[in-house]
Amino acid sequence: MKGLVSAYISPHPPIIVENIGRGEEKKCIDTINGLMKIAEDIENKKPETIIVITPHGPLFSDAIAMSIGEELYGDFGNFGHSELKYHFKNDLEIVQNIYDMAKKEGIQIALMNKEMYEMYGLEDTLDHGVLVPMHFVTKKYTDFKLVHITYGLLSPIELYKFGNIIEKIAKGKRNISIIASGDLSHRLLDSGPYSYSPKGKEFDEKIISLFKNKDLAGVISFDLDLAKEAGECGLRSFMILAGALSQHDFYPHILSYEGPFGVGYMTAIFEIMGESSKDYIEEIKQKIDEKIKSKRANEDKYQRLARESLEYYIKNRKYMDIPEYVDSEMLYLRMPVFVSIKKFGELRGCIGSTSPIKRNIAEEIIYFAVEAGTKDPRFSPVTEEELPFLSYSVDVLYPPKKVKSIDELDPKKYGIIVESGFKKGLLLPDIEGVDTVRDQIRIALNKAGIDEHEKYEISKFEVIRHG
Repeated sequence: MKGLVSAYISPHPPIIVENIGRGEEKKCIDTINGLMKIAEDIENKKPETIIVITPHGPLFSDAIAMSIGEELYGDFGNFGHSELKYHFKNDLEIVQNIYDMAKKEGIQIALMNKEMYEMYGLEDTLDHGVLVPMHFVTKKYTDFKLVHITYGLLSPIELYKFGNIIEKIAKGKRNISIIASGDLSHRLLDSGPYSYSPKGKEFDEKIISLFKNKDLAGVISFDLDLAKEAGECGLRSFMILAGALSQHDFYPHILSYEGPFGVGYMTAIFEIMGESSKDYIEEIKQKIDEKIKSKRANEDKYQRLARESLEYYIKNRKYMDIPEYVDSEMLYLRMPVFVSIKKFGELRGCIGSTSPIKRNIAEEIIYFAVEAGTKDPRFSPVTEEELPFLSYSVDVLYPPKKVKSIDELDPKKYGIIVESGFKKGLLLPDIEGVDTVRDQIRIALNKAGIDEHEKYEISKFEVIRHG
């Protein structure tokens, strides 16, 4: 009987590879033992093809990437150990079949050959999201072809459908195993790669609970804002895995979970028990709709106005009038605003002004919501299909003040404006990943096209943030 024979979750910290860890890997002994159990299970199942879904290959906002070289190579040279080399045959028939079916379903696929890697300035090699689990698998089993897939920043339903496609292709073609490579939160400790956040533990506990309870719809409809705050890299791999598992009855074996370096590592085996006719789509849509309604209910008037402005413009191609719920502050105060739009936790557009250009705050929001959604040069214009999945924040800016010393700056409290001649760059305060004053200045200079060695002035400003 051909088809999906096994499925797994694997973390991918290179430090657990003994040559790289040099003793530090012993702090992750539960993870190592879990990966060895996965390797043993794969040896028992003897799949003809192993598909690995990784976060760390070529990542696109609108497409899933699949490597199409006949041979797939990789090493740990980026981690100081180029002698650790790996070589696999690519299962190009499965790749082609997945591509053909995804195209029919309207899911974008980027086929990555050598020229494509060079075009995007990427290495034509397997990333560590693949190499770490394969390092352990190949200790036990080597008689397989590999398929290398990097998830894209697509909608959860698209990722779920892509997982469905993998499962459908497996039927009648190959004995296939899927490994969803991904770490959980990177914010469990201050000593980790990102600063500590209580959302890290919350994210990890919820993911583990969802898989323990076989709640695939819960995985697909997971709160992407929470995932973003937790600093994870595995959720979208898990969504594709959920799509593949959805056609089966299965039993989840959570083998291990630990986070000694501030990053959550989970290993799991999903034992395939047989086929299932359950259709999760309606349940997924219902859960997503509930989350959208909950988010809308928690908007304040500023966020609501930004959202309704863009929605009205996209549907009617003209600006909306000021609605009745707008209060006197928004009608009579004249202050500049920035409108930021996010989709699935990722920035989708942000535009504003350092000085007011309209009669009041309400008109500023109406105007810049449309600008952020349709004119941000970094992104394509928002489509009507995207509107339900967007979230909004509005920053109302206080007048800027010149600073004489960088000691006056605080990237969490103050935004900055850098100016040199006609060149000007602005960075809002409290932006994720901008933790130091030097980072804040460097990014603002880069936005303005100002060289760090040029003479420039810095102003700081405070904001009232809505959202």
